[in-house]
Amino acid sequence: MEKKKAIALRYDQGRDKAPVVVAKGVGELAEKIIETAKKHGVPVLEDKALISGLMKVEIYEEIPPELYRAVAKVLVFIRAVRISS
Repeated sequence: MEKKKAIALRYDQGRDKAPVVVAKGVGELAEKIIETAKKHGVPVLEDKALISGLMKVEIYEEIPPELYRAVAKVLVFIRAVRISS
């Protein structure tokens, strides 16, 4: 069975040129990232293809341009979830 993976992103339009990976993990660490996000009301989205690409990005590194479109979809999802809450 494949271990769970998780990535946490930050995007502050006033500070960041692109979304930044602020946490990533596999297995227990991934579970902790997801648990922390839910505890703080941060929406969680599962996208295995996106996770695969983001796992190659270092912590505190901006995502590469080839992932902009996929991450933009995540940001739209988060905005929609927050508006409907």
